[in-house]
Amino acid sequence: MSETARKISEMAEYLPEIEQRLVLQLIERLIPDDMATPDDIAAIEDARREYERGETIPMDSIDWDYLDKLGLD
Repeated sequence: MSETARKISEMAEYLPEIEQRLVLQLIERLIPDDMATPDDIAAIEDARREYERGETIPMDSIDWDYLDKLGLD
């Protein structure tokens, strides 16, 4: 975490909850929708490692009709 991010985090702790939510919404609006966050990147890296270890399921082996019947959207 950068020094600036650490300071923002520390300062936000002094704000009331409702103002913390406002600050969060502001920060979220400043981040482009198409930009990967550190959590996104970590999830992508995890998924790639799972794929490399053969821990994924091929799409053509999934019974999509059965899932539709279960109502899982």
